[in-house]
Amino acid sequence: MNFNEIKTLDEGYVLQTYGRNQIAIDHGRGATLWDTEGKEYIDFTSGIGVCSLGYANETWARAIYDQAMKVGHISNLFYTEPYALLASKLVPAAGMAAAFFGNSGAEANEGMIKVARKYSYEKYGEGRAAIITLKNSFHGRTITTLKATGQDHFHEFFFPFTEGFRYAEANNMDSLMAAAGDDVCGVMMELIQGEGGVNPLDRDYVQAVAKLCEERDWLLLVDEVQTGVGRTGSMFAYQQFGIQPDVVTFAKGIAGGLPFGGFMTNEKCRNVLRTGDHGSTFGGNPMAAAAASVVMDTLTPDFLAQAAEKGQYLRDGIARLSSPYVSGVRGMGLMIGVGVQGMTHKELKDQLMAAGLLCLTAGADTLRLLPPLVITKEEIDKGLAIMAQVMK
Repeated sequence: MNFNEIKTLDEGYVLQTYGRNQIAIDHGRGATLWDTEGKEYIDFTSGIGVCSLGYANETWARAIYDQAMKVGHISNLFYTEPYALLASKLVPAAGMAAAFFGNSGAEANEGMIKVARKYSYEKYGEGRAAIITLKNSFHGRTITTLKATGQDHFHEFFFPFTEGFRYAEANNMDSLMAAAGDDVCGVMMELIQGEGGVNPLDRDYVQAVAKLCEERDWLLLVDEVQTGVGRTGSMFAYQQFGIQPDVVTFAKGIAGGLPFGGFMTNEKCRNVLRTGDHGSTFGGNPMAAAAASVVMDTLTPDFLAQAAEKGQYLRDGIARLSSPYVSGVRGMGLMIGVGVQGMTHKELKDQLMAAGLLCLTAGADTLRLLPPLVITKEEIDKGLAIMAQVMK
């Protein structure tokens, strides 16, 4: 089908909830994509950080096929090998105690919130359920995770929202203390605020929050839906901040392109959720778990170091452009924010796409880059050349 045929079907049969780019992607290899008209694009989006191993990865595809030919789904009423094997790789790599598997980042964050509130209820009783999140954060699009998100424009239309959230300014301990109280059970934060503009938190602030949580027996809740699974050059971003969360969430890149997510707890919270307290029909799906095992096997220390190096190479390349349209470059690993000035970030994104480079936007003025972790230096150089051409 060509682009117009696909677009006609979309407009006729699909709810129009997305502002789609005016191209239809047909296939890809590595970090390069082609649309239905045959045009080539360097991909700095990886499906919003999902396609960690890029496109047409044969080991990943074979694992899915082999598992599909055994059993595609069976439910959590039975044991299966793929999720158990995945947990044995993921949990030690994160330095955590146990994992729960679900479908998405929002669902993972919902589960993390449930852990915090049940932990506090069982230990302290009612009245201690508030969770402090950070302004400019983003935690998902369910009713609860919308309310957890610290951006006012997400708190519209869908009333009533779940109660029990308060917001503090990022990197401001005074603001956090002003939001504190005897009713608090946890602090929930992204270590790099992705949707909010790719803004890394200050290391000293993160460590101060962790210390406060320990002193007050609040759970330290870290949302690594976007930053986790190698995106920042380490298995999880918190490993570069010198902290260990009580609960951490993951999704996006974990299964390399299949819907998968979940959370992990430390030993203190390992037994908070017991039989019947939480569940997910598709959680730990055998095909998705098999795909995730391939991702975990790929993320060796050398591979992670290369991802960090490629991220620095890309940031340095953007800085060398000395473009009047770039106000700054920030990020960690292959999660990069480019400040945009002189035009809107959407205008710049569209001009780059027309020239053959796919990027994302974030916040009010940021170009967000999330290339596949397997992107090559050659593909990065092609992307930088397109940037130089567009941003003269």
